[in-house]
Amino acid sequence: MTNNKTDLVRIEDIAFKRGERSVFANLSLLIPRGKVTAILGSSGAGKTTILNLIGGRIAPEAGHVYVDNQDVHQLSTNGLYALRKRMGMLFQSGALLTDLNVFDNVAFPVREHTRLPESLIRHLVLLKLELVGLRGARGLMPSELSGGMARRVALARAIVLDPMMVMYDEPFAGLDPISMGVIVKLIRELNDVLSMTSVIVTHDVHEACSIADYVYLVGNGKVIAEGDAETMLNADTAEVKQFMSGLPDGPVPFHYPAKDLSDDFMKAKL
Repeated sequence: MTNNKTDLVRIEDIAFKRGERSVFANLSLLIPRGKVTAILGSSGAGKTTILNLIGGRIAPEAGHVYVDNQDVHQLSTNGLYALRKRMGMLFQSGALLTDLNVFDNVAFPVREHTRLPESLIRHLVLLKLELVGLRGARGLMPSELSGGMARRVALARAIVLDPMMVMYDEPFAGLDPISMGVIVKLIRELNDVLSMTSVIVTHDVHEACSIADYVYLVGNGKVIAEGDAETMLNADTAEVKQFMSGLPDGPVPFHYPAKDLSDDFMKAKL
């Protein structure tokens, strides 16, 4: 593995299972500091599982996850809690608290994790909402927001404590083209302006490659390929080319593994 000062996250030889199904076997990857890293893969490839491993929500069966040179799964409860306060998370659904307005949603982690006076919290929240273009929407309820607006509020909440890293779980899912363009632009700009590290988990190739400094493609329990966006888009490996170009035919099968169809027809039960 490379210099610890260069990489904020190091995943080393991770093995992880869900029940009897192996999700990862000896998975290793690096997330460089201050960069935007995209983790691509088809549905079920384990992309969100990687975020959960980084955040310590789940533990691997083997291997190590280091964040800022701390072994995540060896930390005490208090140590893990302290590390998580330095991470921001943008969930796929936005996960806004439905009974709180926009201002209070963004203020929630500040009130939870600090003892700042309300006057300072107000300034901080308004500044973050200004960054995502929604300062004027601070009094709206989540039910009054469009999908793109809700995602931007969730982004303001994710960065309100100035984290060292923000993890994005399918940030482009379900957005119209304009909202998607706004989110893409915000991720890149906020990463650079706030000197953060960004990890984007997605299957949206074009959007991820337009802003990522480095790209991983995961599948079959391992890293299939890695490189900068241009390298990945121009790869001639069949599996990489199929995913990056969205080709229906290739080494990645359409059908989930199953017995022969005629065998199922001969049986009364699934």
